[in-house]
Amino acid sequence: MAAWTDDVEAPLFLRRFGVPFWALAHVFGNTASYWHRLEVGLGRNSIVGTTVRRVDIPEDLVADEHHQSREGHKVFIATVVAEGCCLGASVVDTCDEVALTAGYGVFQQEAQEVEQGYSPQTVNTDGWKATKLAWEELFPLTVVLRCFLHGWLGIRDGCKKHPQFAALSEKVWHAYHAEDRRTFSQRLRRLREWAEQTLSGDILEKTLRLCGRAQEYGQAYDHPGGHRTSTMLDRVMRSMNGYFVGCQNLHGSAQASELHVRAWALLHNFCPWSPQAAQANDDWHSPAERLNQHRYHDNWLHNLLVSASLAGLRRSQISPQTPV
Repeated sequence: MAAWTDDVEAPLFLRRFGVPFWALAHVFGNTASYWHRLEVGLGRNSIVGTTVRRVDIPEDLVADEHHQSREGHKVFIATVVAEGCCLGASVVDTCDEVALTAGYGVFQQEAQEVEQGYSPQTVNTDGWKATKLAWEELFPLTVVLRCFLHGWLGIRDGCKKHPQFAALSEKVWHAYHAEDRRTFSQRLRRLREWAEQTLSGDILEKTLRLCGRAQEYGQAYDHPGGHRTSTMLDRVMRSMNGYFVGCQNLHGSAQASELHVRAWALLHNFCPWSPQAAQANDDWHSPAERLNQHRYHDNWLHNLLVSASLAGLRRSQISPQTPV
């Protein structure tokens, strides 16, 4: 009850691009604190319940931690992405197993509120041990796939000026595009043989490390719907990073930061794409619309608020004691 939806739709749309709160106050009136409270208030809604309305929760996910800072201290945003939508974003102080289990546990709770007993089939991660252990703790039946792209980036970083880098790049991605697991393993073996004969030093060590993970990378062939790379999540995180850089990182209490991150996730899911992007996506205007193949209202903020009715919960989940 802080404003009329049509009056604040345009300012909140600009927040999707990180326009500062003081700039919104200068152009649209009120104060910077007013616009901050209005945006952060969106974070009280369930991200999963608000975003996933007309379809089942996707079973193949991508997860990673975005490095951020709050009041000068390093924190991490445990992020879950599926079908271009951010379905989980929770701030944790460390990136160890206990903290990440709590961070990704927020997604688990919201997902199982929407679909009782929900468990994804696969989740793609960058190979960080604590991330893998956290997902195995939360979803014991889920297959954790290792991101091939991060293995390649481990080679590229620091070695891209090597004389054999172009040839190595071609061979690595030739292996990646193998049609089946057997061919993939064969190509990595040929890559290992070539590397041992041709390369030396740091680039050889990194290449052999990638080849040694053939079994982990090969798991993806048993799960055709799973993600072999984290490309989809990287696109979402690129937007997240630009947004919080514009905000000069996170501020305030841990609770305020958590709400702010959650609000960003919903802005990402519901704010409209450019006309060209919408045309390329069958005239669906946002990631949430494309996921659900449905919109409640042509105005994106109306669509978000209708989707967030009952705080994103389902009516069967509401008890007389549940605040909405």
